[in-house]
Amino acid sequence: MASEMIINHQEKAQALLKADADKILKLIKVQMDNLTMPQCPLYEEVLDTQMFGLSREIDFAVRLGLIEEAEGKSLLGELERELSALHEASTRK
Repeated sequence: MASEMIINHQEKAQALLKADADKILKLIKVQMDNLTMPQCPLYEEVLDTQMFGLSREIDFAVRLGLIEEAEGKSLLGELERELSALHEASTRK
C-alpha cells in the first residue's frame, strides 16, 4: 500500500512538472507570436523567471525523492531545446 502511494506521488510529480514545462513553452509561443521579439528584455525576463521557477520545482521534487535528478535535468533540457527551436524559427520569419 505504501509503495503504491509513493508511485502515485511520483507519477503526479512527473505530470505536474511536465505540465509546468508545457505552460512555459505555451507562454513563450504566445509572447513571440503576439507581443514581443526574442531580443526584448521582457521576453528574456519572463523566460528566465519561468525557467528558474521550474528548476526550483524540479530540485524540490528531487529532494523529496519524487523524481530522479537525471529525469529533472532531462525535462529542463527538453524544454530548453524546444525553446531554442522556437526562438530560431521566430528569428527566421
